Amino acid sequence: MARTLAIGDIHGCRAALDTLLGVVQPGRTDQLVFLGDYVDRGPDSKGVLDRLIELRRQSEVVCLRGNHEIMMLGARLGRDDCRFWIACGGAEALESYAGPDGVGTLEEIPYDHWHFLQRVCVDWYETDTHIFVHANLHPDKPLNEQPSDWLHWQPISEQWHRPHCSGKTMVCGHTQQREGVPLRLMKAVCIDTWAYGDGWLTCLDVETGEYWQATELGQTRTGQIPI
Repeated sequence: MARTLAIGDIHGCRAALDTLLGVVQPGRTDQLVFLGDYVDRGPDSKGVLDRLIELRRQSEVVCLRGNHEIMMLGARLGRDDCRFWIACGGAEALESYAGPDGVGTLEEIPYDHWHFLQRVCVDWYETDTHIFVHANLHPDKPLNEQPSDWLHWQPISEQWHRPHCSGKTMVCGHTQQREGVPLRLMKAVCIDTWAYGDGWLTCLDVETGEYWQATELGQTRTGQIPI
């Protein structure tokens, strides 16, 4: 049967992504939903974007826009925006684009990467049963009225969480689960499991609760959360 597979924050961890996809083995009828934060902090932001662009040619793929993609796009707007991005992990991203001189600059980033971040990525994705966002949903606002600071920046909190007014289950990333286990709340799952740190990159089957994880070092494991 076709699966809906959500993948959490990659943050430049191309090796973990390749290992994870090798374990999950998504088929042509499966849908992959990437939750954003593809760039920054990890070692290979360029490689991650190359891989996502390639995957979109082969499979049914939805790519959300995370706050780090917003910062990367903003870096082209001015010196202060660029400094902010670099301080938040953009320095590692630029290193992955370094030319023969060993220096990475905005000019080294190819057009298809900018096009992907600005035109291909979306801010949310909805199915009959789930809503996929990078960070969070304002519980009382419909999707077309969601503020960007909630969609891209607002952490999910066990203390303050309320389910979305649609009654659908939210699947998100952004808020690091440093113990490496997805966070399950009422009508919500967070699968940012700190791939760039000492954690794991997570892929969740949103219908069954089964999940697969991988690290940059090639370690893998599986688990299950209640649905």
